[in-house]
This record gives sequence, C-alpha cells and structure tokens, in this order.
Amino acid sequence: MGADFADRTDFDNAERGFVARLEPGQILGEGGRVVYDADAYTSATAGECPGTVNPSFWRQSQLTAIQGLFEVTDGIYQIRGIELSNMSIVEGDTGVIIIDPAVSAEVAKAGLELYRSQRGDRPVTGVIFTHSHVDHFGGVLGVVDADTDVPVIAPEGFLEHAVSENVYAGTAMMRRSVYHTGAALEVSPIGTLGVGLGPGTSLGTIGLIAPTLDITHTGQEETVDGIRIVFQITPNTEAPAEMNFLFPDKRALCMAENTTHTLHNLYTLRGAQVRDARAWSRYIAEAIDLFAADSDVLFASHHWPTWGTEAITTFLTQQRDLYGYLHDQTLRMINEGYVGSEIAEMIQVPPALDAAWNTHGYYGSVSHDVKAIYQRYIGWYDGNPAHLWQHPPQAAAERYVDVIGGVDATVAAAKKYADAGDLRFAAELGSHAVFADPDHQGARGLLADVFTKLGYGSECGTWRNNYLVGAAELLAPPKKTAWSPGGMAAALTITQLFDSIAIRINGPRAWDAKASIRWEFTDTGETYRMELSNGVLVHHLTDRKDPADLAITLTKPQLVALLGGSTDDITFDGDPTALQTLMSFVDSPSPNFSIVTP
Repeated sequence: MGADFADRTDFDNAERGFVARLEPGQILGEGGRVVYDADAYTSATAGECPGTVNPSFWRQSQLTAIQGLFEVTDGIYQIRGIELSNMSIVEGDTGVIIIDPAVSAEVAKAGLELYRSQRGDRPVTGVIFTHSHVDHFGGVLGVVDADTDVPVIAPEGFLEHAVSENVYAGTAMMRRSVYHTGAALEVSPIGTLGVGLGPGTSLGTIGLIAPTLDITHTGQEETVDGIRIVFQITPNTEAPAEMNFLFPDKRALCMAENTTHTLHNLYTLRGAQVRDARAWSRYIAEAIDLFAADSDVLFASHHWPTWGTEAITTFLTQQRDLYGYLHDQTLRMINEGYVGSEIAEMIQVPPALDAAWNTHGYYGSVSHDVKAIYQRYIGWYDGNPAHLWQHPPQAAAERYVDVIGGVDATVAAAKKYADAGDLRFAAELGSHAVFADPDHQGARGLLADVFTKLGYGSECGTWRNNYLVGAAELLAPPKKTAWSPGGMAAALTITQLFDSIAIRINGPRAWDAKASIRWEFTDTGETYRMELSNGVLVHHLTDRKDPADLAITLTKPQLVALLGGSTDDITFDGDPTALQTLMSFVDSPSPNFSIVTP
C-alpha cells in the first residue's frame, strides 16, 4: 500500500507556528570555522526529487531541512532545522527552561539568540535533558555556564549512560559516526541530506553538566520557574535513561525521542547498546494512558509537532504498534528456527502502518531493527557451528578470492552481479576483493560504484550515508572530522575518570608490570586504591590505607587537570615513577581507523 505522496499534512505541521528563520543559516565556531550550515540543506533539498535520491527519503529530507524558530503552543517554542535535534524553549515566570540544548555549544547559543531576538532577553532558569544521547545535552554550555546554579533535570541514570556511550567507546563511536551522519560528505543530492531523524550534526564544542535533580519515578511532579511538569520514566527505550513529560497547564506533551516521524533504531549503526523494543512499545502505551487525553499538542526532540488529541492518539498508537509488531514477530520466527538475517527479509510492516509516513525507516530500518531484536535475545551466534569460529574479514577475503580464482576474477564476478541488479552480492564480492588486495584499483572502483548505487536507492538516511561515505573512502583518504568532546570531562565521576584510563591500558605490554597508587581526594573525602596487575588496571573505593608505591593527594578537578598534564598543587608521596609507569601503558587510539579497507 505505502503512504500517500499527495498528503501534505506533515509539511503543514512542519511549517506551522513559524516565527523566524536563522539568517544566515551558517553557525560559526572558533576561528570562523563553520560548525553547521542550515542553508546547505535548504538549498540541497529544493525542487523535484533527482534520480540520486530515494523519493520517500527526499520528502523526509525536505521536511527536516525546514529551519527556524517555531511556536508549538502558548509559551512553548522550538528551534528546528539548525541541528540534528530540536532545542525546545518553555517560557516560565521569570525566564526560560531549555529542553535538550543541541549537540554543540555554538548551535545552542545561536538558537537561544534567535529566540531572544523575537521574544526578549529572558534568562535561562532551568535545563532539562530528556535522555542520555549527546545530541540532547552536548550544547548545554551554550545556554548556561559550567558553574550554573539553575536546576539541571534528567532521568535517573542519565550521567552513567551518557558517559558509557560517549566516553568508554567514544573513539570507535566517533569514527563510525562519520559513516552514520555522513559528516564528511558534501550536502547535496549526490551526498548527504541528513539522517532522516533530522538534518546533519553540528561539529562544534561538546560539553556536559551533571544533573542536579533526578527524575526517579513516573508521576513525579516538579515545578520549574512556575511551570508544572509531570514526568514518565521510560528506561531502556530509545536510550537507557529517558523520560517523557507533560506540561498539564499547557496541555503539551513532550515525548523526548521515543516517538518521532520515523521508525527509529533499535540498534544504531554508529554503535550502541541494543534497545528494548518490548519496553519501548509498552512505555508508549503507558504514555497514551497517562497523557494523550490531556494533550492538545505533542512535540519531541526531533521533527515537527502533532496537534489535536485525536491525531496525537493515532500517532502514538501507530508508533506503539510498530515496535510491538517487530518485537513479537521477530520472536515468533526465532522460535520457528529462523536466524536474524532470514527474519529481516521475511517481516513486512502491516499495511495500515505502512500507510503512515511516521512508520517508514528513515533513520532505523526494519532490516537492522529485526537483527537487533535477534541479537538482544539470542546474541551474535546463529546456532550453526560453521559460523562459530569464522575467519576475520581479511583472512576470509583472501580465501574466498583464492577459491574464485584471484582478485581480477572476483572483481569480474562482482561486476556481473552488479550489472544484473544484485548490488547486495556485488558489494559482498567487491569487499572480499578489496580486503584481499587493498591496492587493486579495479576492486576499489567497482565497490565504490556499487556502494554509491546502494546509497542512492536507500530510503533510510543512515544507510545512504554509510554507503556513500564508504564509497568516498575507497576513492580517497578519509577526511578528519572536528568534534570537540573535551567539555565532558568535568562532569565525569572519579570512577568514570579512572575507567577512562583503564580501558586504554595496553594489556599485553603491561603483563609483567606492577604499580600501586593510593588516591586521596580532599574535596570528596574519598580514598581510592589503584593497582596495575596482570595487564589490568583495577581501582576501588577503600577505607584502608594499605602501603602503596605512591600516594597522591588532590581534588577531583585536579585529577581532570592531571589527566591533561598539569600537576599544579598536587601532593605526591612515594615513588613518582609509579604514575609514569602506569601512564606509559596508556594507548591513544586513532579516531581514523580503516573501515572499508583492512
């Protein structure tokens, strides 16, 4: 059946309440560097759909390119289209509450300035983080100072998950995000047009402020600057720590990122923990029960609002059923003996859901969401012993190419399948050829061409970006990106700071090394013992003062400074080489590792 291209409701809603555009649409950072260019997305999505873009994704990209300040309802505004995510602004008695201040400080600052140019210079009197993903907190230092005394509200567990996702695996995730967001591609009909969830991600300064007020339970009510807010905790939905909330006096419902105008990711291609489709569906059902009848407008941290109680209920019901259907049908087929790759080919969205635009896979996809559900319940192993101990990519490629008859023969076979329209198998063969002989220009060119065609045909924005970035990196060295996450360190706990060291210890080099350090923090009154033993750096809180090679007395801010190379006003007692020994085993991983080549 499919959705109706003649239906202009989404365009009407995306433009409703328009107040002012950001003019010009370029946001600049330090030294005049362009942090984000909204004008590029406006220009790139003008006119009729070209042959290099899936028509459904073209429509979605036109919607996400609409930018500016919009009134959601009396006293609630959104900045949309100048970042991957929305920044929402709620007017209180004396100032404004900021909901989800973008990815970077430069964008958040520009958005707040746009609002103030139309509504007056109101101070920020509160900040709300709806969940633990960087595009919903990273720009906080653009709206408040690091030492702000305004309440910073987040769901319980926010800080732990914000750190584990963006610091522990941060280097790998940053590299994969280049593919996920298409950050290194030009904004054009032959490049990136966004990710379906929104336009591109800004490349500015990322920061983090620890929450001062945790939302711990559904039904918790808080008043911020005279505004009543009723919260719903939704852990393990779109993020491990997330929440929806209702402004009852305004009949306005914020659904965070739990319901947007797309099928979302259960597994994000940039890399993250698999989400729980069952919990996601049930929390949407709970939101319908708690809030739908009391809401005249629903807004979220991406995309455009939905107005009207009946339309809100329909939208929430479609989203509820979408995640519930994928969850239940995947498990049904798992128990019939099918593996994830098979189920992903078999499942079809019910026609009534497919007829709604908001269920289409612009950011997630049925294919990789089904595989995510399979992974969550069954894991990576599909039960076939032939897949239990397979060769890694380069070793497998060399053997496949040998069986096929060499790289030239493999490239020829890949071209045959590509010419026949089987781009998926052509990509697999072409990848084997490249991994077997990375310098073979015919293999690289063929695979780049196949990736490009796959990208142009993708309805899913992240698929398009992954294919097109892969094609670009086969033809030229990877471009470096300019994210700056340094502003997050001050918000980390002591344990998280120590963890960030431990996960970078080069275990094999440190097998035979021994070192022990006692850390005494004068500001928290805590003592930690740290030991390097058998290539692992262990640390724990202790009340004991057992002998150690080195005792270090400092504050938590001094620990942050020490990790940056400063020893000012820190007391060292014992063998100073103990710290030098430990730090000598710390790797500095490159964020530019290869992906489409060995």
